[in-house]
Amino acid sequence: MNSSRREVLKAGAALAVSAGLAGRAFAQQGPVKIGMSMPQTGSLGAGGQAALVALRMWVEDVNKKGGLLGRKVDFIVYDDQTNPANTPGIYTKLLDVDKVDLLIAPYGTVPTAPIMPLVKQRGLLLIGNFSFQVNHKVQHDMWFNNSPWNDASSWSDGFFRAGQKAGAKSVAILAADQEFAQNLANGARELAKKAGIKSVYDQNYPPTTTDFSSLIRSIRAAKPQMVFVMSYPNDSVAIVRAVNEIGLGSQVQIFGGGMVGLQFTPIMGSLGSLLNGVLNYNSYVPGMKYPGIEDFLARYAKKAAEAKVDPLGFYLPPFNYAIGQIYEQAIAATKSLDHKKLAAWLHANEVKTIVGPIRWDKTGEWANPRVVQAQFRGVVDKDIEQFRKPGKQVVIYPDAYKTGDVITPFDKARKAK
Repeated sequence: MNSSRREVLKAGAALAVSAGLAGRAFAQQGPVKIGMSMPQTGSLGAGGQAALVALRMWVEDVNKKGGLLGRKVDFIVYDDQTNPANTPGIYTKLLDVDKVDLLIAPYGTVPTAPIMPLVKQRGLLLIGNFSFQVNHKVQHDMWFNNSPWNDASSWSDGFFRAGQKAGAKSVAILAADQEFAQNLANGARELAKKAGIKSVYDQNYPPTTTDFSSLIRSIRAAKPQMVFVMSYPNDSVAIVRAVNEIGLGSQVQIFGGGMVGLQFTPIMGSLGSLLNGVLNYNSYVPGMKYPGIEDFLARYAKKAAEAKVDPLGFYLPPFNYAIGQIYEQAIAATKSLDHKKLAAWLHANEVKTIVGPIRWDKTGEWANPRVVQAQFRGVVDKDIEQFRKPGKQVVIYPDAYKTGDVITPFDKARKAK
C-alpha cells in the first residue's frame, strides 16, 4: 500500500510539474492574434454585427480544441463605421501597435479596397470578406477572397439567363456610384452587350440618395424588360418601396439582381410582402445543403438572440465562420503562421467549410463560384419565422441548387404564392 501510494504521489507530482511547464510555455509563446475591422455602425453595420457573432463562435470553438499551434487565439476588431477612409488607419494600428499575426479583411468592397496596397507592400496574406474585384488592379498574390462569386459573370449570369428565358431583350441598369456597384455594373453592361440585350436606361446615383421615385419613373418610361439594380442596404429598401408604389410597367419580366440588404433578416422583415417577385442574388437560402451549416445556424441563432442581431444569419455569418476554418486548416497543414507558406498552401489546396468546398484561382477569387439567384414568393408581412423555411426564396440558379423556375412577368410574380 505504501509503495502504491508513493507511486501515485510521484505520478501526480510529475503531472503537476508537466502542467506547470506547459502553462509557462503557453504564456511565453503568447496568443495568436487575428485582427480586422468590421462595420458595426453605418449602412453595413447590421450585417457586420451578425458576422462578428460567427467569427467569435469560431474563436470559441478553436480555443476549445487547443487553439492554433497549441496557442490561444485572440480576436481584435475595430469598428470601421462603413467608412473606407477609416480602414487604412485601422489596419496600420493592427499591424504596428497590436502586432497581429493574421488579418481578415473588412466586410465589403468599399472598405477593403483602400487596404489592398498596404497588404501588398508589406507582403501580407489577407482573406477577403464579401468584396468584389478589389484585387483586379492591385494583383496581390496573397489575397484569398471568401465570397461565392469571382467576376461579374458569376454574379449576374443567373439573372440575365432568367430574363432571356422569359424573352426579355432590353435592360435598365441602376447603380450606386461606389466601387462595388460600379464594378458590378460594368460587368453587367458587358454581359448584356455580348448577349445582344439592348440597354434602354443606364443611370448611376449618388450614395446619399434617399428618394428614388424620379429614377423609378424614368425606368418605367424607358420600358425595359429587365431591371438590374446594384445598391447598398438603405438604397435597396428605398428602391423596393418606390417600385411597389410607382410600378415598373407590365413589360418588365424580372427585377432585382445585385441589391445588397435584401439578404438581411431585419430588412426582409421590414419589407415583408413588398419583396414578392424580386429576383436577387444571395449566398445561402434554406434548403441548400452544405455539411455542418445547419448545426452552425442552430448554434448561431442562440448567440444572435443574446447579441440582439440578425436572428437568421443566412448571409454573412456562415462565410465569416468559414474564414476561421480556412485559417485553421492552412495553419494545421503548414504548422506555421508564415504568410508566404500559408498563401502557397491555399493556392495549392481545397479547404472544407460550412459553405462548401473552396478552391481559389490565380487571382485569389473562388475558382468555382456559387452565387444564388432566388425569387421571393408568398412572403407575408410581420413574420420573420417564415424565412427559416424553404420556399419563401426559390432558387432558380445555379442548377445544382435549383428549387423552382422563375415566375415572369414581374407583376405576376408579385402575386404568386
